[in-house]
Amino acid sequence: MSDIDTLRDLNVQYVRASLAGDAAWYDARLAPDFVCIDSDGSVLDRSTFLRLTAAGSELAEYRLDEVDVRLYGDVGLVRATGSWTAKDGTPGVSRYVDVYVRSGDDWSVVSAQITRPAMTAAA
Repeated sequence: MSDIDTLRDLNVQYVRASLAGDAAWYDARLAPDFVCIDSDGSVLDRSTFLRLTAAGSELAEYRLDEVDVRLYGDVGLVRATGSWTAKDGTPGVSRYVDVYVRSGDDWSVVSAQITRPAMTAAA
């Protein structure tokens, strides 16, 4: 499997783990100094991110609409856009960038940034 394919697969697993509240998946794959800039602008360190993940997602589903993976040596950027539905039925869209770093054959997530742009009404 190519590095691009590996990162695409990890991205799908990342989304599934988020929806399932699978903190163990993240615990195995987040770098010790992982930081997430959440959609509300808050900065989450690794332990806070794991705690919030374990508490469960507010989303019922998440569909990946666009995924772009780029490699820069041992660094991989996953830039994606997805459509989601919250458990209360509210729809939305998010864009995110996850930064992975390779160590040997393994990839660790060192950073994530999530943006939820405002929904605009169709004309």
